[in-house]
Amino acid sequence: MSGPREDGRCRRAISILTELCQKKSLPGLDLDTCREFLLLPSDQSLIISEPELSVSLLAVIVIVCGLALVAVFVFLFWKLCWVPWRNKALSSHLAVLRSEAGDKDSMADKLKDTGAISFLEAAVKISHTSPDIPAEVQMSMKDHIMRRTRIQRQTTEPASSTRHISFKRHLPRQMHVSSMDYGLEPPAVAEQPTSIGRIKPELYKQKTVDTEDPKKEAEKTCGKINFTLKYDYENETLTVRILRAFDLPAKDFCGSSDPYVKIYLLPDRKRKFQTRVHRKTLNPTFDESFHFPVPHEELASRKLHLSVFDFDRFSRHDMIGEVILENLFEDSDLSRETSIWRDIQYATTESVDLGEIMFSLCYLPTAGRLTLTVIKCRNLKAMDITGYSDPYVKVSLLCDGRRLKKKKTTIKKNTLNPTYNEAIIFDIPPENMDQVSLLISVMDYDRVGHNEIIGVCRVGLNAEGLGRDHWNEMLAYPRKPIAHWHPLVE
Repeated sequence: MSGPREDGRCRRAISILTELCQKKSLPGLDLDTCREFLLLPSDQSLIISEPELSVSLLAVIVIVCGLALVAVFVFLFWKLCWVPWRNKALSSHLAVLRSEAGDKDSMADKLKDTGAISFLEAAVKISHTSPDIPAEVQMSMKDHIMRRTRIQRQTTEPASSTRHISFKRHLPRQMHVSSMDYGLEPPAVAEQPTSIGRIKPELYKQKTVDTEDPKKEAEKTCGKINFTLKYDYENETLTVRILRAFDLPAKDFCGSSDPYVKIYLLPDRKRKFQTRVHRKTLNPTFDESFHFPVPHEELASRKLHLSVFDFDRFSRHDMIGEVILENLFEDSDLSRETSIWRDIQYATTESVDLGEIMFSLCYLPTAGRLTLTVIKCRNLKAMDITGYSDPYVKVSLLCDGRRLKKKKTTIKKNTLNPTYNEAIIFDIPPENMDQVSLLISVMDYDRVGHNEIIGVCRVGLNAEGLGRDHWNEMLAYPRKPIAHWHPLVE
Protein backbone atom coordinates (compact mmCIF):
# COMPACT_ATOMS: atom_id res chain seq x y z
CA MET A 1 0.00 0.00 0.00
CA SER A 2 2.91 2.24 0.80
CA GLY A 3 4.51 1.96 -2.64
CA PRO A 4 1.73 3.53 -4.76
CA ARG A 5 1.21 6.36 -2.22
CA GLU A 6 4.88 7.25 -2.19
CA ASP A 7 5.00 7.18 -6.02
CA GLY A 8 2.03 9.58 -6.16
CA ARG A 9 3.63 11.90 -3.67
CA CYS A 10 6.90 11.85 -5.59
CA ARG A 11 5.16 12.64 -8.84
CA ARG A 12 3.22 15.46 -7.23
CA ALA A 13 6.41 16.92 -5.74
CA ILE A 14 8.20 16.68 -9.08
CA SER A 15 5.32 18.47 -10.85
CA ILE A 16 5.38 21.24 -8.24
CA LEU A 17 9.16 21.70 -8.58
CA THR A 18 8.86 21.67 -12.35
CA GLU A 19 6.31 24.48 -12.23
CA LEU A 20 8.48 26.42 -9.81
CA CYS A 21 11.52 26.05 -12.05
CA GLN A 22 9.57 27.14 -15.12
CA LYS A 23 8.05 30.13 -13.34
CA LYS A 24 11.22 30.94 -11.33
CA SER A 25 9.14 32.18 -8.45
CA LEU A 26 11.67 31.29 -5.68
CA PRO A 27 14.83 33.42 -5.37
CA GLY A 28 17.02 30.46 -4.29
CA LEU A 29 16.39 28.44 -7.47
CA ASP A 30 19.17 28.43 -10.02
CA LEU A 31 18.93 27.53 -13.68
CA ASP A 32 21.56 24.76 -13.42
CA THR A 33 19.84 23.23 -10.42
CA CYS A 34 16.58 23.11 -12.36
CA ARG A 35 18.29 21.44 -15.31
CA GLU A 36 19.86 18.80 -13.05
CA PHE A 37 16.54 18.14 -11.32
CA LEU A 38 14.59 17.98 -14.55
CA LEU A 39 17.43 16.00 -16.28
CA LEU A 40 17.50 18.41 -19.30
CA PRO A 41 20.44 18.45 -21.74
CA SER A 42 22.83 21.44 -21.50
CA ASP A 43 22.04 22.73 -24.99
CA GLN A 44 18.29 22.93 -24.33
CA SER A 45 17.24 26.27 -22.85
CA LEU A 46 14.66 26.68 -20.19
CA ILE A 47 11.81 29.01 -21.32
CA ILE A 48 11.29 31.72 -18.71
CA SER A 49 9.03 34.79 -19.45
CA GLU A 50 10.53 38.20 -18.60
CA PRO A 51 8.22 40.76 -20.29
CA GLU A 52 8.84 43.63 -17.83
CA LEU A 53 12.65 43.42 -18.07
CA SER A 54 12.66 43.52 -21.88
CA VAL A 55 10.34 46.59 -22.11
CA SER A 56 12.35 48.65 -19.62
CA LEU A 57 15.64 47.76 -21.33
CA LEU A 58 14.27 48.83 -24.72
CA ALA A 59 13.08 52.21 -23.29
CA VAL A 60 16.53 52.92 -21.80
CA ILE A 61 18.21 52.14 -25.12
CA VAL A 62 15.84 54.49 -27.03
CA ILE A 63 16.39 57.38 -24.57
CA VAL A 64 20.17 57.09 -24.68
CA CYS A 65 20.18 57.05 -28.48
CA GLY A 66 17.91 60.14 -28.62
CA LEU A 67 20.14 62.16 -26.27
CA ALA A 68 23.18 61.22 -28.30
CA LEU A 69 21.50 62.39 -31.53
CA VAL A 70 20.49 65.75 -29.92
CA ALA A 71 24.04 66.35 -28.67
CA VAL A 72 25.45 65.64 -32.13
CA PHE A 73 22.93 68.00 -33.76
CA VAL A 74 23.73 70.87 -31.31
CA PHE A 75 27.48 70.47 -31.86
CA LEU A 76 27.07 70.52 -35.66
CA PHE A 77 24.84 73.66 -35.49
CA TRP A 78 27.36 75.51 -33.27
CA LYS A 79 30.24 74.63 -35.59
CA LEU A 80 28.45 75.41 -38.88
CA CYS A 81 26.30 78.45 -38.00
CA TRP A 82 27.18 80.30 -34.79
CA VAL A 83 30.98 80.57 -35.11
CA PRO A 84 31.00 81.93 -38.75
CA TRP A 85 28.13 84.39 -38.00
CA ARG A 86 29.92 85.78 -34.93
CA ASN A 87 33.15 86.26 -36.84
CA LYS A 88 31.26 87.99 -39.65
CA ALA A 89 29.52 90.39 -37.21
CA LEU A 90 32.82 91.34 -35.56
CA SER A 91 34.49 91.97 -38.91
CA SER A 92 31.57 94.13 -40.14
CA HIS A 93 31.62 96.20 -36.91
CA LEU A 94 35.35 96.83 -37.29
CA ALA A 95 34.81 97.84 -40.90
CA VAL A 96 32.10 100.34 -39.88
CA LEU A 97 34.38 101.88 -37.25
CA ARG A 98 37.22 102.19 -39.75
CA SER A 99 34.90 103.76 -42.35
CA GLU A 100 33.62 106.30 -39.80
CA ALA A 101 37.17 107.24 -38.85
CA GLY A 102 38.03 107.63 -42.52
CA ASP A 103 34.91 109.77 -43.12
CA LYS A 104 35.86 112.08 -40.23
CA ASP A 105 39.37 112.51 -41.62
CA SER A 106 38.03 113.15 -45.11
CA MET A 107 35.49 115.67 -43.80
CA ALA A 108 38.23 117.52 -41.95
CA ASP A 109 40.34 117.60 -45.10
CA LYS A 110 37.34 118.83 -47.09
CA LEU A 111 36.64 121.58 -44.56
CA LYS A 112 40.29 122.63 -44.69
CA ASP A 113 40.39 122.62 -48.47
CA THR A 114 37.01 124.35 -48.97
CA GLY A 115 38.61 127.78 -48.93
CA ALA A 116 41.16 126.84 -51.58
CA ILE A 117 38.53 125.22 -53.82
CA SER A 118 36.20 128.21 -53.57
CA PHE A 119 39.02 130.65 -54.40
CA LEU A 120 40.20 128.51 -57.32
CA GLU A 121 36.65 128.28 -58.68
CA ALA A 122 36.35 132.04 -58.42
CA ALA A 123 39.62 132.45 -60.33
CA VAL A 124 38.44 130.04 -63.04
CA LYS A 125 35.13 131.87 -63.40
CA ILE A 126 36.94 135.19 -63.67
CA SER A 127 39.23 133.85 -66.36
CA HIS A 128 36.23 132.71 -68.41
CA THR A 129 34.14 135.83 -67.97
CA SER A 130 36.91 138.41 -68.40
CA PRO A 131 39.58 137.17 -70.87
CA ASP A 132 41.35 140.55 -70.78
CA ILE A 133 43.08 139.74 -67.49
CA PRO A 134 46.73 138.82 -68.19
CA ALA A 135 48.04 135.37 -67.42
CA GLU A 136 50.64 136.78 -64.99
CA VAL A 137 47.87 138.26 -62.83
CA GLN A 138 46.02 134.94 -62.76
CA MET A 139 49.18 133.06 -61.76
CA SER A 140 49.90 135.55 -58.96
CA MET A 141 46.33 135.13 -57.74
CA LYS A 142 46.71 131.35 -57.61
CA ASP A 143 49.97 131.66 -55.68
CA HIS A 144 48.28 134.00 -53.22
CA ILE A 145 45.36 131.58 -52.80
CA MET A 146 47.61 128.58 -52.20
CA ARG A 147 49.72 130.53 -49.69
CA ARG A 148 46.56 131.60 -47.86
CA THR A 149 45.22 128.04 -47.64
CA ARG A 150 48.53 126.87 -46.13
CA ILE A 151 48.24 129.54 -43.44
CA GLN A 152 44.62 128.59 -42.77
CA ARG A 153 45.53 124.93 -42.31
CA GLN A 154 48.04 125.85 -39.63
CA THR A 155 45.44 127.69 -37.50
CA THR A 156 44.10 125.73 -34.52
CA GLU A 157 41.30 126.36 -32.06
CA PRO A 158 42.55 127.82 -28.76
CA ALA A 159 42.07 125.65 -25.69
CA SER A 160 39.07 126.70 -23.59
CA SER A 161 39.10 127.13 -19.85
CA THR A 162 38.30 124.12 -17.71
CA ARG A 163 35.71 126.18 -15.78
CA HIS A 164 33.45 126.34 -18.82
CA ILE A 165 33.64 122.66 -19.84
CA SER A 166 30.44 121.89 -17.92
CA PHE A 167 28.66 124.79 -19.65
CA LYS A 168 29.76 123.73 -23.14
CA ARG A 169 28.67 120.16 -22.45
CA HIS A 170 25.05 121.36 -22.34
CA LEU A 171 25.21 123.39 -25.54
CA PRO A 172 23.72 121.94 -28.76
CA ARG A 173 26.10 120.41 -31.26
CA GLN A 174 25.41 123.00 -33.91
CA MET A 175 26.50 125.73 -31.49
CA HIS A 176 29.95 124.15 -31.18
CA VAL A 177 30.26 123.97 -34.95
CA SER A 178 29.27 127.60 -35.40
CA SER A 179 31.65 128.79 -32.68
CA MET A 180 34.68 126.91 -34.05
CA ASP A 181 37.02 128.65 -36.49
CA TYR A 182 38.12 126.43 -39.34
CA GLY A 183 39.90 129.28 -41.07
CA LEU A 184 37.02 129.80 -43.53
CA GLU A 185 36.01 133.36 -44.26
CA PRO A 186 33.08 133.35 -46.70
CA PRO A 187 32.51 137.13 -46.40
CA ALA A 188 36.10 137.72 -47.56
CA VAL A 189 35.30 135.92 -50.83
CA ALA A 190 32.48 138.34 -51.55
CA GLU A 191 34.73 141.32 -50.78
CA GLN A 192 37.51 140.26 -53.14
CA PRO A 193 38.11 142.81 -55.93
CA THR A 194 38.04 139.93 -58.44
CA SER A 195 34.32 139.16 -57.94
CA ILE A 196 33.31 140.64 -61.30
CA GLY A 197 29.97 139.84 -62.87
CA ARG A 198 28.38 138.30 -59.74
CA ILE A 199 24.75 139.03 -58.92
CA LYS A 200 23.88 140.06 -55.37
CA PRO A 201 20.23 139.12 -54.65
CA GLU A 202 20.12 141.24 -51.51
CA LEU A 203 20.32 144.40 -53.61
CA TYR A 204 17.06 143.52 -55.36
CA LYS A 205 14.95 142.78 -52.27
CA GLN A 206 12.04 145.11 -51.67
CA LYS A 207 12.03 146.80 -48.29
CA THR A 208 8.51 146.35 -46.92
CA VAL A 209 9.32 147.05 -43.29
CA ASP A 210 8.33 150.69 -43.47
CA THR A 211 4.99 149.88 -45.09
CA GLU A 212 4.09 147.20 -42.49
CA ASP A 213 4.87 149.15 -39.32
CA PRO A 214 1.97 151.66 -39.62
CA LYS A 215 -0.52 148.82 -40.04
CA LYS A 216 0.75 147.08 -36.93
CA GLU A 217 0.56 150.32 -34.97
CA ALA A 218 -2.98 150.92 -36.18
CA GLU A 219 -4.02 147.45 -35.03
CA LYS A 220 -2.62 147.98 -31.52
CA THR A 221 -4.58 151.18 -30.81
CA CYS A 222 -8.36 151.53 -30.77
CA GLY A 223 -9.26 155.14 -30.13
CA LYS A 224 -8.20 157.82 -27.64
CA ILE A 225 -9.30 158.86 -24.18
CA ASN A 226 -9.06 162.23 -22.42
CA PHE A 227 -8.85 162.58 -18.61
CA THR A 228 -7.43 164.94 -15.97
CA LEU A 229 -5.44 164.43 -12.76
CA LYS A 230 -5.22 166.63 -9.65
CA TYR A 231 -3.87 165.94 -6.15
CA ASP A 232 -5.25 167.55 -2.99
CA TYR A 233 -2.29 167.86 -0.60
CA GLU A 234 -4.48 168.78 2.40
CA ASN A 235 -6.82 165.79 2.16
CA GLU A 236 -4.21 163.52 0.44
CA THR A 237 -6.65 162.61 -2.30
CA LEU A 238 -6.04 162.04 -6.01
CA THR A 239 -8.90 163.20 -8.26
CA VAL A 240 -9.31 161.48 -11.63
CA ARG A 241 -11.77 163.07 -14.04
CA ILE A 242 -12.80 161.08 -17.14
CA LEU A 243 -13.77 163.59 -19.86
CA ARG A 244 -14.34 161.90 -23.20
CA ALA A 245 -13.27 159.19 -25.70
CA PHE A 246 -12.91 159.28 -29.49
CA ASP A 247 -12.91 156.81 -32.39
CA LEU A 248 -13.85 153.72 -30.39
CA PRO A 249 -14.30 150.49 -32.40
CA ALA A 250 -17.80 149.18 -33.06
CA LYS A 251 -18.66 146.09 -31.01
CA ASP A 252 -22.37 145.72 -31.84
CA PHE A 253 -24.00 144.48 -35.04
CA CYS A 254 -25.52 147.91 -35.64
CA GLY A 255 -22.04 149.44 -36.05
CA SER A 256 -21.92 151.13 -32.67
CA SER A 257 -20.97 150.44 -29.01
CA ASP A 258 -22.23 151.07 -25.46
CA PRO A 259 -18.95 152.16 -23.77
CA TYR A 260 -18.07 152.73 -20.12
CA VAL A 261 -14.76 153.03 -18.21
CA LYS A 262 -13.37 151.26 -15.10
CA ILE A 263 -10.73 153.07 -13.04
CA TYR A 264 -8.10 151.47 -10.76
CA LEU A 265 -5.15 152.95 -8.86
CA LEU A 266 -2.75 150.01 -8.88
CA PRO A 267 -1.61 147.94 -7.10
CA ASP A 268 -4.86 148.31 -5.12
CA ARG A 269 -7.63 146.52 -7.05
CA LYS A 270 -10.13 146.41 -4.19
CA ARG A 271 -11.06 150.05 -4.73
CA LYS A 272 -12.42 150.62 -8.22
CA PHE A 273 -14.78 153.10 -9.89
CA GLN A 274 -16.91 152.94 -12.99
CA THR A 275 -18.50 155.57 -15.26
CA ARG A 276 -22.04 155.49 -16.60
CA VAL A 277 -22.81 153.54 -19.76
CA HIS A 278 -23.33 155.69 -22.90
CA ARG A 279 -25.65 154.07 -25.43
CA LYS A 280 -24.87 153.66 -29.13
CA THR A 281 -21.93 155.98 -29.55
CA LEU A 282 -18.27 155.75 -30.58
CA ASN A 283 -17.38 159.21 -29.18
CA PRO A 284 -18.83 159.28 -25.66
CA THR A 285 -18.56 162.28 -23.30
CA PHE A 286 -18.35 161.10 -19.67
CA ASP A 287 -17.29 164.15 -17.59
CA GLU A 288 -17.20 162.23 -14.27
CA SER A 289 -14.79 162.64 -11.32
CA PHE A 290 -13.47 159.96 -8.94
CA HIS A 291 -11.41 160.33 -5.74
CA PHE A 292 -8.65 157.99 -4.49
CA PRO A 293 -7.24 158.57 -0.96
CA VAL A 294 -3.49 157.99 -1.19
CA PRO A 295 -0.48 159.49 0.71
CA HIS A 296 1.78 161.74 -1.33
CA GLU A 297 4.88 159.59 -0.79
CA GLU A 298 3.08 156.60 -2.40
CA LEU A 299 2.14 158.41 -5.61
CA ALA A 300 5.45 157.57 -7.26
CA SER A 301 4.80 153.81 -6.88
CA ARG A 302 1.12 153.92 -7.98
CA LYS A 303 -0.24 153.35 -11.49
CA LEU A 304 -3.49 154.58 -13.01
CA HIS A 305 -5.33 151.85 -14.91
CA LEU A 306 -8.27 152.70 -17.21
CA SER A 307 -10.23 149.85 -18.85
CA VAL A 308 -12.79 150.65 -21.59
CA PHE A 309 -15.66 148.14 -21.97
CA ASP A 310 -18.67 147.69 -24.24
CA PHE A 311 -21.84 147.02 -22.24
CA ASP A 312 -23.99 144.04 -23.27
CA ARG A 313 -27.26 143.31 -21.54
CA PHE A 314 -27.54 139.61 -22.38
CA SER A 315 -23.92 138.42 -22.43
CA ARG A 316 -20.48 139.16 -21.07
CA HIS A 317 -19.21 142.70 -21.54
CA ASP A 318 -16.58 143.02 -24.28
CA MET A 319 -13.32 144.77 -23.47
CA ILE A 320 -12.33 147.45 -25.98
CA GLY A 321 -8.90 148.35 -24.61
CA GLU A 322 -6.93 149.78 -21.70
CA VAL A 323 -4.63 152.63 -20.69
CA ILE A 324 -1.92 152.31 -18.01
CA LEU A 325 -0.27 155.49 -16.74
CA GLU A 326 2.82 154.39 -14.79
CA ASN A 327 4.27 157.82 -13.94
CA LEU A 328 1.64 160.07 -12.41
CA PHE A 329 4.07 163.04 -12.36
CA GLU A 330 4.85 162.72 -16.07
CA ASP A 331 3.01 165.88 -17.22
CA SER A 332 2.89 168.00 -14.04
CA ASP A 333 3.35 167.95 -10.26
CA LEU A 334 -0.44 167.35 -9.84
CA SER A 335 -0.84 170.56 -7.87
CA ARG A 336 -3.21 171.80 -10.56
CA GLU A 337 -5.62 169.97 -12.84
CA THR A 338 -3.77 168.62 -15.88
CA SER A 339 -5.46 167.31 -19.05
CA ILE A 340 -3.95 164.13 -20.50
CA TRP A 341 -4.61 162.36 -23.83
CA ARG A 342 -3.70 158.69 -24.23
CA ASP A 343 -4.14 156.07 -26.97
CA ILE A 344 -6.32 153.15 -25.94
CA GLN A 345 -4.26 149.98 -26.36
CA TYR A 346 -6.06 146.93 -27.72
CA ALA A 347 -6.74 144.23 -25.09
CA THR A 348 -9.17 141.35 -24.70
CA THR A 349 -8.85 140.86 -20.93
CA GLU A 350 -7.94 143.11 -18.04
CA SER A 351 -4.23 143.02 -17.31
CA VAL A 352 -3.49 142.18 -13.68
CA ASP A 353 -0.58 143.88 -11.94
CA LEU A 354 1.61 140.98 -10.79
CA GLY A 355 4.25 143.14 -9.11
CA GLU A 356 7.87 144.04 -9.81
CA ILE A 357 11.30 142.58 -9.11
CA MET A 358 14.58 144.43 -8.70
CA PHE A 359 17.87 142.72 -9.53
CA SER A 360 21.36 143.67 -10.72
CA LEU A 361 23.52 142.15 -13.46
CA CYS A 362 27.33 142.08 -13.55
CA TYR A 363 29.60 140.21 -15.99
CA LEU A 364 33.37 139.61 -15.75
CA PRO A 365 34.69 138.81 -19.26
CA THR A 366 38.12 137.65 -18.06
CA ALA A 367 36.65 135.12 -15.64
CA GLY A 368 33.55 134.32 -17.73
CA ARG A 369 31.30 134.86 -14.71
CA LEU A 370 27.77 136.28 -14.74
CA THR A 371 26.38 137.41 -11.37
CA LEU A 372 22.67 138.14 -10.89
CA THR A 373 21.84 139.63 -7.50
CA VAL A 374 18.15 139.38 -6.52
CA ILE A 375 17.55 142.47 -4.38
CA LYS A 376 13.82 142.65 -3.61
CA CYS A 377 10.25 142.52 -4.94
CA ARG A 378 7.27 144.78 -4.38
CA ASN A 379 3.50 144.68 -4.78
CA LEU A 380 3.39 140.97 -5.62
CA LYS A 381 0.07 139.32 -6.34
CA ALA A 382 -1.53 137.62 -3.33
CA MET A 383 -1.71 133.85 -3.91
CA ASP A 384 -2.87 132.58 -0.49
CA ILE A 385 -6.22 132.85 1.30
CA THR A 386 -4.61 135.08 3.91
CA GLY A 387 -3.97 137.79 1.29
CA TYR A 388 -0.20 137.15 1.23
CA SER A 389 2.27 134.88 -0.54
CA ASP A 390 5.39 132.85 0.28
CA PRO A 391 7.59 134.06 -2.59
CA TYR A 392 10.97 132.85 -3.78
CA VAL A 393 12.87 133.57 -7.01
CA LYS A 394 14.00 130.90 -9.50
CA VAL A 395 16.58 131.88 -12.17
CA SER A 396 17.01 129.62 -15.25
CA LEU A 397 19.88 129.83 -17.75
CA LEU A 398 18.46 129.28 -21.27
CA CYS A 399 20.24 128.55 -24.54
CA ASP A 400 18.18 128.26 -27.74
CA GLY A 401 15.07 127.43 -25.72
CA ARG A 402 16.78 124.74 -23.63
CA ARG A 403 17.23 125.14 -19.90
CA LEU A 404 20.86 124.45 -18.98
CA LYS A 405 20.88 125.34 -15.28
CA LYS A 406 18.56 126.71 -12.60
CA LYS A 407 19.12 128.19 -9.15
CA LYS A 408 16.78 129.42 -6.40
CA THR A 409 16.72 131.92 -3.56
CA THR A 410 15.37 131.36 -0.07
CA ILE A 411 11.63 131.50 0.70
CA LYS A 412 10.14 134.56 2.40
CA LYS A 413 6.98 133.77 4.39
CA ASN A 414 3.73 135.80 4.41
CA THR A 415 4.79 138.89 2.49
CA LEU A 416 4.13 140.71 -0.76
CA ASN A 417 7.29 142.86 -0.54
CA PRO A 418 10.17 140.42 0.15
CA THR A 419 13.85 141.44 0.42
CA TYR A 420 16.48 138.88 -0.63
CA ASN A 421 19.93 140.40 -1.41
CA GLU A 422 21.14 137.01 -2.68
CA ALA A 423 23.67 136.50 -5.50
CA ILE A 424 23.29 133.80 -8.17
CA ILE A 425 26.39 133.02 -10.27
CA PHE A 426 26.66 131.34 -13.70
CA ASP A 427 29.89 130.47 -15.56
CA ILE A 428 29.44 131.54 -19.22
CA PRO A 429 32.30 131.93 -21.76
CA PRO A 430 32.44 135.36 -23.46
CA GLU A 431 31.89 133.82 -26.92
CA ASN A 432 28.51 132.40 -25.79
CA MET A 433 27.07 135.52 -24.16
CA ASP A 434 25.02 136.42 -27.24
CA GLN A 435 23.43 132.93 -27.31
CA VAL A 436 22.08 132.71 -23.75
CA SER A 437 19.36 134.47 -21.76
CA LEU A 438 18.00 134.42 -18.20
CA LEU A 439 14.43 133.63 -17.19
CA ILE A 440 13.57 135.05 -13.76
CA SER A 441 10.44 133.50 -12.20
CA VAL A 442 8.83 134.63 -8.94
CA MET A 443 7.15 131.58 -7.39
CA ASP A 444 4.74 131.11 -4.50
CA TYR A 445 5.79 128.23 -2.24
CA ASP A 446 3.03 125.84 -1.21
CA ARG A 447 3.63 123.13 1.37
CA VAL A 448 0.85 120.97 -0.11
CA GLY A 449 0.52 120.78 -3.89
CA HIS A 450 2.48 122.48 -6.65
CA ASN A 451 4.25 125.82 -6.37
CA GLU A 452 2.47 128.48 -8.41
CA ILE A 453 4.06 131.09 -10.67
CA ILE A 454 3.34 134.68 -9.67
CA GLY A 455 5.10 136.25 -12.65
CA VAL A 456 8.19 136.08 -14.85
CA CYS A 457 10.59 138.37 -16.69
CA ARG A 458 13.38 137.67 -19.16
CA VAL A 459 16.72 139.36 -19.89
CA GLY A 460 18.99 138.74 -22.87
CA LEU A 461 19.65 139.82 -26.43
CA ASN A 462 16.47 138.04 -27.55
CA ALA A 463 14.31 139.62 -24.83
CA GLU A 464 12.03 142.60 -25.36
CA GLY A 465 12.05 146.10 -23.94
CA LEU A 466 13.76 146.58 -20.60
CA GLY A 467 15.12 143.02 -20.54
CA ARG A 468 17.16 143.62 -23.70
CA ASP A 469 18.26 147.10 -22.61
CA HIS A 470 19.43 145.84 -19.20
CA TRP A 471 21.46 143.07 -20.85
CA ASN A 472 23.11 145.45 -23.34
CA GLU A 473 23.95 147.89 -20.54
CA MET A 474 25.60 145.06 -18.59
CA LEU A 475 27.74 144.13 -21.62
CA ALA A 476 28.63 147.77 -22.27
CA TYR A 477 29.85 148.31 -18.69
CA PRO A 478 31.59 145.09 -17.58
CA ARG A 479 32.66 144.52 -13.97
CA LYS A 480 29.99 146.97 -12.80
CA PRO A 481 26.69 145.81 -11.20
CA ILE A 482 23.68 147.49 -12.84
CA ALA A 483 20.27 147.27 -11.10
CA HIS A 484 16.76 147.91 -12.51
CA TRP A 485 13.13 147.29 -11.59
CA HIS A 486 11.41 144.82 -13.94
CA PRO A 487 7.62 144.32 -14.15
CA LEU A 488 6.39 140.73 -13.89
CA VAL A 489 4.23 139.27 -16.64
CA GLU A 490 2.28 136.05 -16.95
